[in-house]
Amino acid sequence: MPDEYELIASKGCGSAVIEMALALASLPHRVTLIPYLKPGPGRERLLSLNPLGQVPTLVRPDGAVMTESAAMVLHIHDVAPQAGLVPSDVDRRAAFFNLLVVLVGAVYPTFTFGDEPEHFGLDDAAAAILRSESDTRRMRIWQHMETLISPAPYALGSALTAIDLYLAVMTAWRPGRVWFAEHCPKLLAATDAAAQIPAVARVIERNA
Repeated sequence: MPDEYELIASKGCGSAVIEMALALASLPHRVTLIPYLKPGPGRERLLSLNPLGQVPTLVRPDGAVMTESAAMVLHIHDVAPQAGLVPSDVDRRAAFFNLLVVLVGAVYPTFTFGDEPEHFGLDDAAAAILRSESDTRRMRIWQHMETLISPAPYALGSALTAIDLYLAVMTAWRPGRVWFAEHCPKLLAATDAAAQIPAVARVIERNA
């Protein structure tokens, strides 16, 4: 039985969040980089483990497979609570869960819809509309999240949590840092604070 986690990942994707979490938790792991949308052996193996064909996909040391990043974060916290990925304080924990679900349940799907319109059988004109409307909705959600945090210096206060890892990855995507600087400066400030942590910075650099 392997004594380490295997993270199936792709550059520029949300798998970087879990790579950061594993590093901060000091859990033995290896990262298997694949072009997850490109046909080939990597894609075939990914589909055999995760029928949705998405990254991150995490193979635990016991061989069990996890396919959702939020579940992975909570699992890593259970295994290595000393990493502080999830707050222990009841109020901060409630705020953490709320932000986590907004990120994975509201923000993330806007990329799925806008970036992969072929899954919906749309013509080019309809696909362009879907992408534009998804981008607009995402910006509204980010602006809502901006009202929910008060970084000092992280999203939930003085201690880093997994929320900051998501921000460190996702603020690099559309609409990009220039937009965040103008419209969501608190989110960007939390991002930049997280990026100062060496383990986080190394993952950001590898995924650039």
